[in-house]
Amino acid sequence: MFERFTSSARDVVKGAVGHSERTGAEAVTEEDLLLSLLDSAGTTASSALSALGVDRRRVERALGEARRHGGISRADAEALAGLGIDVAEIVARVEDTHGPGALATRRRPRRRRPAGHRPFTREAEAVLERSLRAALARDERHIGDEHILLALATGPGVAADVLTECGASRSAVERVLGGGGEQRPMAG
Repeated sequence: MFERFTSSARDVVKGAVGHSERTGAEAVTEEDLLLSLLDSAGTTASSALSALGVDRRRVERALGEARRHGGISRADAEALAGLGIDVAEIVARVEDTHGPGALATRRRPRRRRPAGHRPFTREAEAVLERSLRAALARDERHIGDEHILLALATGPGVAADVLTECGASRSAVERVLGGGGEQRPMAG
């Protein structure tokens, strides 16, 4: 599949690995992919995010809040609320007892790996698989960073929730990208 990635899509994946390494995470997450997309400039995805008014600081705050809630997505919180479980109340009680951020996903340093050799979480792998499906649905032969953005916005998960909260829902992203994407030869 990676042979179909454009240079901008490959840069997003490499950037996500870099985010993961800098934070000492054990694996690359969908959040790392989102942050890497936000690092990009002059690409189809960065133009779409800019057109939608997506603000990096707002995204980072929303991702931090999701980590504070133990990585529970909005959909998961709503499902739990349907069972009478108030996630915000649980977080508040845990933080009262154990301190602020007690449920935050801990990124522990792990034994040193060669740079760039970091596993991807199931969720991050699913984003990359959905990016292929997004390209195929748009009848495109390459996978660009715009397809990674579409895959992140499609969800499920925290990245999709955050993008939606920041004005980049799947339908908004599709509207801005239009019927086709960047037509470039496949990166080889």
